[in-house]
Amino acid sequence: MDACFSAFDKDGDGYLNIEEFDGICKGLFRNDRGIVYSLDVHTLKHIFNIFDTKKDGLIDRQEFTMCWNKWIKTIIRPVNIFLIIDVQNDFISGSLNISNCSAQQNGLEVIEPINHLLDTVNFDSVFYSFDWHPIDHISFIENLSLRPLDPSSQIKADNAKLYDTVIFEGSPKIKQRLWPKHCVQDSWGAQLYKDLKVVDNAVKIYKGTISDVDSYSVFWDNKKLTQTTLGTQLAQLNATDIYVCGLAYDVCVGATAADALSIGYRTILIDDCCRGVDLNDIEKTKNNVIKNHGVIVQSHEIKTMVEGRDRRPELGYKLALEIEKSMKKDNYK
Repeated sequence: MDACFSAFDKDGDGYLNIEEFDGICKGLFRNDRGIVYSLDVHTLKHIFNIFDTKKDGLIDRQEFTMCWNKWIKTIIRPVNIFLIIDVQNDFISGSLNISNCSAQQNGLEVIEPINHLLDTVNFDSVFYSFDWHPIDHISFIENLSLRPLDPSSQIKADNAKLYDTVIFEGSPKIKQRLWPKHCVQDSWGAQLYKDLKVVDNAVKIYKGTISDVDSYSVFWDNKKLTQTTLGTQLAQLNATDIYVCGLAYDVCVGATAADALSIGYRTILIDDCCRGVDLNDIEKTKNNVIKNHGVIVQSHEIKTMVEGRDRRPELGYKLALEIEKSMKKDNYK
């Protein structure tokens, strides 16, 4: 740490000004070929101001200690989690085969790139999620008659079709998209696809297990009432970076990525390891990830990122923003 500070303190005055701090960022944010990812002026100033806690336009050694421990060390040595979402029989060749949805994408196409990552990249931990529904689950169109619709539902029970969105009675009301019966607990359709590699010591997470609420995100049900075990296990691992992929891009993958970003994880969406339901919704998912300081990459880019040899500025900025939030909370205490 001291050597780093001294190396970039070009004028030797015992402080880092913003130009010297920019030199640190240029050293941090580059790919494995040495090509620098430049920060725009606004982002650079914002990150600098986060660590300039005394607000004197300089970062002294005490301030740099916090910057080093909370920011630089994580960027250089992240804790990487591979989260493979719902690569199950029903979504590939079963009752909710996504190739029959409007985007007409083939879920089978995610198997090869996911397996290649599992074979070639040393993630700190691998998680597999399962849609795991009881037979009377609220999302199944076959179960529409089991629960009364709210009068505000524009779609009525007698004319509801697959993929329509209805509103069930409840407090609060329950807005629900209707799917065919799928991924019923302990059924063939709920099993991981046979050609998907399952690594030793992987963690399995089950979601959508409650009859009266759907669960797209691997973190929470859709009403944010019940957590899965994912959040606790990631915290125990001191996870920093979540690599997200699977099925369906614009439903469970998108919801999980959104929650990971909201919680504060540096989130990487692996585009070629995802397939989805609706092209417009897939684009919305991508835009949401980028807007919230995640990144979207292809699987061939992952190895150097996990090894810390390709360090993206978007993820550095995301981490700095989370540090800023934490500092503000501490100041309120």
